[in-house]
Amino acid sequence: MPKTYRHLFEQIVAFDNLHRAYIKARRNKRYRPEALSFSANLESELLQVRRELIGQTYRTGEYRRFTVREPKTRLVAALPFRDRVVHHALCNIIGPIFEVTFIHDSYACRVGKGTHVGADRVTEFLRRACRERGQVWVLKGDVAGYFPSVNHAALLAIIERKIKCPGALWLIEEILDSWHTEGWLGSGIPIGNLTSQLWANLYLNELDQFVKHKLKRRWYVRYMDDWVVLADNKGELQQVKADIADFLGDHLVLKLNSKTSVFPAAQGIDFLGYRIWATHRLLRKSSVKRMKSKLRQFERGYSDGNIDLEHITASIMSWLGHASHADCYSLKKRLFQDFKLRRMDDGN
Repeated sequence: MPKTYRHLFEQIVAFDNLHRAYIKARRNKRYRPEALSFSANLESELLQVRRELIGQTYRTGEYRRFTVREPKTRLVAALPFRDRVVHHALCNIIGPIFEVTFIHDSYACRVGKGTHVGADRVTEFLRRACRERGQVWVLKGDVAGYFPSVNHAALLAIIERKIKCPGALWLIEEILDSWHTEGWLGSGIPIGNLTSQLWANLYLNELDQFVKHKLKRRWYVRYMDDWVVLADNKGELQQVKADIADFLGDHLVLKLNSKTSVFPAAQGIDFLGYRIWATHRLLRKSSVKRMKSKLRQFERGYSDGNIDLEHITASIMSWLGHASHADCYSLKKRLFQDFKLRRMDDGN
């Protein structure tokens, strides 16, 4: 029988755990007004949060909604700082319980994983498959509207297999009920919540277990709602696609994205910001296009005094870090050869 956990709420509301959660919540945000205000009265703020949690009077604050357009348009939701502290306090305790149930080849929002490690794993699997099988086919799939489609009842049923603590379940339900996809009551988790990262992984861990243990796929990698399966037979992968579609619909109330397809690995695998072959790796064309556009914006913004050098440097270094995992020396040289920053008042 799977191990279950019953006495978690005392750990969640412990002052030391709340303080640890505060330290995590303020990371890279310590000088923002909300974090500064909370920090100025830290002990009393944490004690108030603790009282509300123990008395189960805590209610999630109001979401601030905004849209990001890179790499694609998405609705993001941000909670007040005190709510982020609560989410960290919860995840500090329940996160490790679920982490040990995840497969090795799930790479999103996990310590020691990430896009670069996931891309390396796809390359490794692709090389193995080519050596062992010769011609290799790829099933590249993802879920249609994943975060807005997560079903609360199905997610809660998965959580309750492990968590039997009434207090912890009350807090989980309070956070889940604080967000619903518009016109779709009982569905959706917001992009932006720490808890959403954990729950999104947990929800599709059901798919991971199905693919690895029921379908017995060796070469399978998932990053959030995107995944890759390799095989030497096109028809075999088409059946895998059909099996996955049935599983998602029957067990998780999800649908495959219409872009999910089977194709030869010789075309290259567009995954995690790269185009991956067994022999080499290139940057995704959209990534290069966005960087070209950014460089033009940086030149104009710096000239006008609207963008500072620190922001430009951080953005370029981040992109170069991503590019360093691809074979693109000549591309980088061409991209930056004409890039120059000048202030309008420099006289140049």
